[in-house]
Amino acid sequence: MNKAAQRLHGSVFALAAAKLLLHLYAGRYYGYFTDELYNLDLARHMNWGYVDVAPLIGVVGRVELILFGDSLSAIRLFSAFAGAALVLMTGAMARELGGGAFAQGLAALCVLAAPGLLAAHHFLNVNAFEPLFWMGCAWLLVRIVNTGNTKLWIWFGVLAGLGLEMKHSMLIFGFALIAGLLLTRDRALLFNRWLVLGGLAALLFFLPNLLWNGRHAFPFLEVQANVRRDGRDVGMGPLAFFAQETLAMMPLGAPVWVAGLIVCLRGRYRVLAWAWLIAAAIIVAASPRIYYLFPAFPMLFAAGAAGFENLRARWLRPVSCALIAAGGILLAPMAIPVLPPETFIRYTAFLHIQQPRIETHRLGPLPQLFADQFGWEEMAAVVARKFNALPPDVRARTAIFGQNFGQAGAIDLFGPRYGLPPAISGHQNYFLWGPREYTGESVIVMGDRREVLERLFTSVEYVGRAEHRYSMPYQHIEIYYCTGMKMSMAELWPKIKAWR
Repeated sequence: MNKAAQRLHGSVFALAAAKLLLHLYAGRYYGYFTDELYNLDLARHMNWGYVDVAPLIGVVGRVELILFGDSLSAIRLFSAFAGAALVLMTGAMARELGGGAFAQGLAALCVLAAPGLLAAHHFLNVNAFEPLFWMGCAWLLVRIVNTGNTKLWIWFGVLAGLGLEMKHSMLIFGFALIAGLLLTRDRALLFNRWLVLGGLAALLFFLPNLLWNGRHAFPFLEVQANVRRDGRDVGMGPLAFFAQETLAMMPLGAPVWVAGLIVCLRGRYRVLAWAWLIAAAIIVAASPRIYYLFPAFPMLFAAGAAGFENLRARWLRPVSCALIAAGGILLAPMAIPVLPPETFIRYTAFLHIQQPRIETHRLGPLPQLFADQFGWEEMAAVVARKFNALPPDVRARTAIFGQNFGQAGAIDLFGPRYGLPPAISGHQNYFLWGPREYTGESVIVMGDRREVLERLFTSVEYVGRAEHRYSMPYQHIEIYYCTGMKMSMAELWPKIKAWR
């Protein structure tokens, strides 16, 4: 490897800075995404586990709340930094695979231009951080292959364990890497005490969450089973899945990651190709949401960029960079809100392109990723009008119930400025937090049907309708004020559990 390849090229740092600035700019527009509302509540209720996610996202959110507050820019800061760090790590992987300045810059550019990764790093969510753990483990494995330094298995285990605390799908990639190694001539690197110590390190970091799940009968598995049962996810066969992956990774970048897969299969780093193929097969078979495979692409971008650098047709270098940059600019408004809503609608109509659908919900004028950033404060305001009209002694006993974590999270975030108490809900981890001291004698209910409520309460009063022209249609909801619950809250609570 030449000296130029031993240093991370300045273009990688420039592209990482560009990604950071892009997210800081776009992160101020539209509003809070529904998952962010929930993740902020997780941050306020830190624990070793949650019903549907691993616990590290709560730690990230808590640190942001303490240091910066809960503004949009504040809670999205670490996600933006994670995106910039992924650009740097991709350049470092290209360097580790033997790439020089061009390979490092091209790999970093591919990550910057990928709409799927732009979307993941736009808001506070586990998918913004998961790629760092996948890429870090892949980089360590390549270092082990290159140097024979098996002591690095300990750091591999530490990173894998932390990755499991961020998202449980780290298990998929960890398994894929080890299985991929078994399928190559480098399998001898597995049979040593350092791998055992690394496995113990991973287990040690993962153990608190594992024990929490054991105490709660593994709710994550119940959630996944319910999601598959209710048909909420858009069904995709393998061809449709990989077509969406190609779009999400930016079509003009496809030759790079495809080349990376081929280069790895034919060359020294077959383990990376096998790991990608195994991870992809598991995801397609188990739960083909397109973003589950996103973290596996940066390593292929790195390998493909190193292969492009060796092409004799040097004129392809500037052409490929220009095409990928142009494609990234063209598709960026599809991933992050850099355009006002009406301009975005006209832009997508002109291009005849839409964001990939992940769920089967009916859409409004905006795709779900953008629509779920509208209407939350308006919802809290409708609730507040009724709540603040109640006598003070009644307000103290009045619960606010949301059907899902978006509705409950909107009350928890915006409610304090309207004088509202935190909400209760049966959805996801809200169910475990329980009804607190509320008895059901006075409840404001968001998003239920009158006929259902009349079976539960002696009095049901219509309060109003909460909606926003850009929000998801299923969040255009009726709000009711209910009194005189016909059963005790203790009897009702197990029946409203909604893990989905």
